Amino acid sequence: MRQFTAVVNPAAGSSSGTAALLPVARLLREAGAGLETRYSRSLDHARELARQAAGQGHTVLAVGGDGMAGAVGGVLGGTGAVLGLVPSGRGNDFARALGLPTDAPALAEVLLRAAPRAVDTIGLESAVHAGTTVLGSVYAGVDAVANRYANQSRLLRGAASYYAGGARAVAGWRPATYRITIDGTPYERRGYTVVAANSGFYGFGRRVAPDARVDDGLLDVVVIRHAPKRLFFAMMNELKTGAHLRRPQVEVLRGKEVRIEADRDLPYGADGEVDATLPVTARVRPGALHVLC
Repeated sequence: MRQFTAVVNPAAGSSSGTAALLPVARLLREAGAGLETRYSRSLDHARELARQAAGQGHTVLAVGGDGMAGAVGGVLGGTGAVLGLVPSGRGNDFARALGLPTDAPALAEVLLRAAPRAVDTIGLESAVHAGTTVLGSVYAGVDAVANRYANQSRLLRGAASYYAGGARAVAGWRPATYRITIDGTPYERRGYTVVAANSGFYGFGRRVAPDARVDDGLLDVVVIRHAPKRLFFAMMNELKTGAHLRRPQVEVLRGKEVRIEADRDLPYGADGEVDATLPVTARVRPGALHVLC
């Protein structure tokens, strides 16, 4: 029977990580599994707790949103340790890409019975990220600005915070000129954003890269080029289904290593966290992480 250590972000999403964990923890213990719970003070602290638990041979549960999943999964990548997810954040997009259930009994069954699956991760290199690993995507442009606004929101939660943040970001946006280098080949594009996606989802369930696969050894690079703002708002709505890919302003490239630069200081985000500016290099790490799904 598996031995788990749950690393909890107590403030994830609109309800606490503790509340999300409780029904799952009860079911795991009733099935005979061991479970320790550790509370993190920050993402860096969560990384350290995950390292300690993995060193004891435990399966590590990341309890929180995409930021927590990325932080914990990032340090486990390449170690052979196993990650489990208990989604309780705003977006939960990596859990969505893995097809994880949302109800406690089904999720507990996955954590108890599923065989670990090898999935890809993304290694980052930039002025502030040296050797950092994330799981879902790296995005640079208006969406990073929108995500920053959503994270700062105190009145809105969940999807509402993303929509409000997106509207505010687009209203103040002016086009950027990007230099994108994919496996050594340079591209120059003018537009709204560049997304290097391992997972197909970001921004609370938006299917930004519907064809992205977490185990294909490639990043899907989605470029949304310049268009009138009214058209971009329409494309934002189409992100729900992936219909934006039919627009001529949307281009998808693929590669193993992606460097993103711009003609001005632009923020980039990764797994729901925004704390840096371009340039950044993202490299896929094939099959680096073992996750229960």
